[in-house]
Amino acid sequence: MQLFYNKFIEGRNITLSRDESNHCVRVMRLSTDDIIYITNGKGTLCKSRITKPDKNACETEIIEAIDVPPERDCSLHIAISPTKSIERFEWFLEKATEIGTDRIIPLLCKNSERRTFNEERLKRVIIAAMKQSLKSWLPEITPFVSFENLVKKKFIGNKFIATANEPHGNNLGSLYQKGSDIIILIGPEGDFQKDEVKLAQNNGFIPVSLGKSRLRTETAGLVACCDVNLINLLH
Repeated sequence: MQLFYNKFIEGRNITLSRDESNHCVRVMRLSTDDIIYITNGKGTLCKSRITKPDKNACETEIIEAIDVPPERDCSLHIAISPTKSIERFEWFLEKATEIGTDRIIPLLCKNSERRTFNEERLKRVIIAAMKQSLKSWLPEITPFVSFENLVKKKFIGNKFIATANEPHGNNLGSLYQKGSDIIILIGPEGDFQKDEVKLAQNNGFIPVSLGKSRLRTETAGLVACCDVNLINLLH
């Protein structure tokens, strides 16, 4: 199964973007009448036939379109402070997309070491991970949001802040309610400052532990993603 991404799917014909066309025709060497699959990242999956294998604008005809349901009955939002090493943050985006998440919010904290990033590059990482894992839902990545603005924003669902200072008994797995929308805050290297944790608590966030080990930021984000998905899958 060859999966491609096209933001808009309308009518019976789809012309792939320049990048996707190049990958389809030049890299994969697909040609007329070959069958490919195209998703808009919003749950639509189209089985399509190539009608014009142009490396700049590959044209296809839809054979069948199906609606793929979301992987969970709830939404998972991970607000995470991007790491100083952008490669480590891209690794997190890739793996979180493969495992399953709905929204990734880059979080600007007092201890944050990275305060800028190339948004388009990170979107490409997420798109590539979605295609590689054969998913039809593309996670959203937002611009930077300040810690204070995020914790004060209204959110209906479970709200957690992961901190290394929380006792191990107060873990995410035991406090999260299956089927509930969830947002979890993951801090930078060095953790959140005490006043940030207090501010989050004052706005309804529950401090949780992600285990006994001291985790890197990107690992903590992935553990949270795995925990929520496993709880919704197994229980």
